[in-house]
Amino acid sequence: MSILRRSLLAAPLALPAFAIGRRAAAADPFKVGFVYVSPIGDAGWTFQHEMGRRAVDAALGAAVKTSYVENVPEGADSERVIRRLAQDGNQLIFTTSFGYMNPTEKVAKAFPKLKFEHATGYKRGPNLATYSGRYYEPRYLTGIIAGRLSKSGIIGYVAAFPIPEVIQGINAVLLGARSVNPKATIKVIFTSSWFDPGKERAAADTLVAQGADYLTQHTDSTAVVQAAEEKGVWCSGYDSDMLKYGPKTHTTAVEMHWDNYYVDRVKQAIAGTWASGDVWGGMASGMVKLSRFNPSLPAPLLAEVAAKTEEIRSGKLVVFSGPLKDQAGVVKVPAGKAMMDAEILSMNWFVEGVQGKV
Repeated sequence: MSILRRSLLAAPLALPAFAIGRRAAAADPFKVGFVYVSPIGDAGWTFQHEMGRRAVDAALGAAVKTSYVENVPEGADSERVIRRLAQDGNQLIFTTSFGYMNPTEKVAKAFPKLKFEHATGYKRGPNLATYSGRYYEPRYLTGIIAGRLSKSGIIGYVAAFPIPEVIQGINAVLLGARSVNPKATIKVIFTSSWFDPGKERAAADTLVAQGADYLTQHTDSTAVVQAAEEKGVWCSGYDSDMLKYGPKTHTTAVEMHWDNYYVDRVKQAIAGTWASGDVWGGMASGMVKLSRFNPSLPAPLLAEVAAKTEEIRSGKLVVFSGPLKDQAGVVKVPAGKAMMDAEILSMNWFVEGVQGKV
């Protein structure tokens, strides 16, 4: 995703042995490669994918040999890395950044006997699958929290790029906030980077200076949470639990869980049952959820969020249901209607109340 300095590091490989059927795992392990856009660290987008890779090792042991390359810039450099993993004998390769889409497609066509999976993309092929999470579902819940806790009614949102995935999240937060505070607004600053702690911190500081007393993010570092903690304003993190970076102000985080997906897909590849397709997992599947809550949050708020969580899981609460208006007040989704997946996946407009430009 972001333009980062290159750091090509090999991961520790297989954990204790685990045999799959009659496969001679220790002698002939199934090789799986992962490409990460940022450093692994101890929180964030890449960290959660790394937890998924480690889950594969733990579940399958010597039947697999996994490796990763972290901090890989999008563009030509990512194509080189993906191609190298293919040439090195990896039979299944996961590329975990939106900007890896075209490079992954190109390499997949060059290696038709190998299997590839791209996170958050939409281009597929016979040996190229896609997968992502419905991040907007738990974001709606963080919006409820923001709407209840913000005194100014201004939510500051540090975002990476104005792509549908990010726009969905911004809109979902505001819809959640306005469900409890109809006057709530969101101010957005785009950093043009998925991982740039300096830019994220500067954006957070600017938003607080503009009156935001609740911060959230669609970027990958902990800088926004750390800024909120220092400024004494509430916040919610992204990708993984970030409470330790904001013990006083971090309410919860939108958390991704790739463990089951990665383990299942590797098992399918080994068994010969893997097939290309698209997975878009929501809260009902467990692929996305809220992380632990700050102990200081009031019990009534936690009960409210718990009730709405169950409504989302059951399908009773559909985040993008009408009536929805855009920033100009034009009705985009009429009352009694809900957006179809294809419409959500191509979302390129902000709901009424968002201050920012797509």
